[in-house]
Amino acid sequence: MSAHQDVAHDLRVGSDGSVWDRLEPLLHRVQKPARYIGCEDGPAEPDWSGTGPTGQTVSWLLTYPDTYEIGLPNQGLQILFEILNERPDAVAERSYAPWIDLEAEMRGAGVPLFSVDTHRPAGEFDVVAFNLSAELNYTNLLNLIDLAGMPVRSADRRPRHPLVAVGGHCTFNPEPIADFVDLVVLGDGEEVVSEITAIVSEWKVSGRLDREAVLRELCGVAGVYVPAAYEAVYDGPDLVAVEPRWREAPEVVEKRTIADLADWPYPRRQIVPLTEVVHDRLNVEVFRGCTRSCRFCQAGMVTRPVRERPAEQVRSMVADGLRRTGYDEVALTSLSTADFSGIAEVVGGIVDDDACGRVSVSLPSLRVDAFGVDIASQLQQGRRTGLTFAPEAGSWRLRQVINKLIREQDLYSAVESAYSQGWRRMKLYFLTGLPTETDEDTLGIAELAANCVEVGKQFHKSPSVTVSVGGFVPKAHTPFQWFGQNTVVELQRKIHLLRDEVRRNRGVQMKWHDPRATLIEGINSRGDRRLGDVIESVWRRGGTFQEWSECFRLDLWEEEMAAHGLSIEWYAYRHRGEDEVLPWDHLSCGLHKDFLWQDWRDALDEVGLPDCRWTPCYDCGACTGYGIEHVVASATPPAGGSQGTGQDLTVGGSVPVDLLPRAAVVG
Repeated sequence: MSAHQDVAHDLRVGSDGSVWDRLEPLLHRVQKPARYIGCEDGPAEPDWSGTGPTGQTVSWLLTYPDTYEIGLPNQGLQILFEILNERPDAVAERSYAPWIDLEAEMRGAGVPLFSVDTHRPAGEFDVVAFNLSAELNYTNLLNLIDLAGMPVRSADRRPRHPLVAVGGHCTFNPEPIADFVDLVVLGDGEEVVSEITAIVSEWKVSGRLDREAVLRELCGVAGVYVPAAYEAVYDGPDLVAVEPRWREAPEVVEKRTIADLADWPYPRRQIVPLTEVVHDRLNVEVFRGCTRSCRFCQAGMVTRPVRERPAEQVRSMVADGLRRTGYDEVALTSLSTADFSGIAEVVGGIVDDDACGRVSVSLPSLRVDAFGVDIASQLQQGRRTGLTFAPEAGSWRLRQVINKLIREQDLYSAVESAYSQGWRRMKLYFLTGLPTETDEDTLGIAELAANCVEVGKQFHKSPSVTVSVGGFVPKAHTPFQWFGQNTVVELQRKIHLLRDEVRRNRGVQMKWHDPRATLIEGINSRGDRRLGDVIESVWRRGGTFQEWSECFRLDLWEEEMAAHGLSIEWYAYRHRGEDEVLPWDHLSCGLHKDFLWQDWRDALDEVGLPDCRWTPCYDCGACTGYGIEHVVASATPPAGGSQGTGQDLTVGGSVPVDLLPRAAVVG
């Protein structure tokens, strides 16, 4: 047993069930003590006195494996917090990862992981559920399980221990963390948490004598994956199959999808923190899913089909939220907010609504070819916030490969609309290391940015553009899941090439993501169960908060991969073949695997796939698999037209996957 576990299992709790009396004396020794005290405006105090049909209240600790200021704004966590606390047979509280300074104090004083609502120890809850949105947080997951006083491996837990559940986009390939979690929720959580609650409540009535029994029953809940119910079979380095070993486990676990977003107008009472957090504003989700089919985008693939919230409900949620919270900024959130039906009218209605006061409207996800003067003029009536556009690639050829079908003129028109309405600064987001990328494509990023500055000079003396560059990571359940990602050396070369070019233009600044972190994200994003030993070893050697640049340790990952006989080349850099068994093949996000393979081949042929909102169905499986009809839009396609016309979408010939130029792939 590690030193971590020796301390974490020495749990000392106050007589009232709270650790506050032991926690409070530690807070003056740490940075930002407001992270840990709760007392926010919005949430009602959880009611532990409720009873359901079985007479047993099921308690949930909803946990974000990063700091409070990163996790507090997470909408998924806040939505489930409200839904569970509305049930008479459930109670939910929240927890976040203590920063390194408080963790050291907690371990020294024997204080376990706690909720911020009533400061109850995590070990007193029935379910500790984590939202996983970043693979580099996997070591934080283990750290928090240990801080809660539980064995990190699910096989070592006893009936007295809470069930460890995970959800979020990372869990569409949960195999690297399969040995550490009890259950995984795939897809939307609004309905499934109630079904889990009912089963756990009955288990509590039984006396909680058999942990496996409740896991077997949870296998029958749609959208729930129990890793212990499956066995991974290998032949040398190759994964042969992931097969059920319990009769209750289905061959394939389908994700959970709510059909009508209007039925779930949450959060009704967004939490307003006492301290500064990221995205500190009112957030209202306007739709879920995306049909733009960007081939690199896991979120767009796994959240299909598109489900819009009614415009009137959006307006009422905004008005009520602003009135209650006191915020003067609202973000309308989705994967591509400018695609929301009648978005200009909705924004205008919010800005002109006297009940909202002078409010700034932010559209965090702006589609270039759907942003025009009408939206810009509505946004500028409120307080201006920053604008971010995401062309993703530096050339039209490469944007066809990734299916980001926006022309250069689409970008310049959007930028002109923004500058003409008073904006002086904007950010452009790109990826590097994309399939078939050449140096010409990379340098095209600098050219696009410089041209945007020139557009801005028509309206302002010193316009500026910030180029933000991330290294591309192939993700499960996307057409690029078969692609071998660029090496660290190659990504660094491309970033330096682009940096040198950007320096030629005084109006352009550049930021980039660490290519070393991109590598580890890639290993974990498409890894199998053998990576569990690596993740645990990195954690035991102090490798937490790997999402934070000051804490990231590439050397730990490289050393532990080698120590466990695992090849970085095999996990990250090689291409996968059509017949290869992928670690997530037994988990379904609704997309047919042959559809994804054909889309991968289309990418190599530089064939664009127009948005299916404007075309007949492509039979990807997302709508038909969940009883939701494919709806062809009757309105005019967005400005720019390339998504809807189907014209000029193909350039070039076929490039077989096994003939991809290595210089473009692995350096």
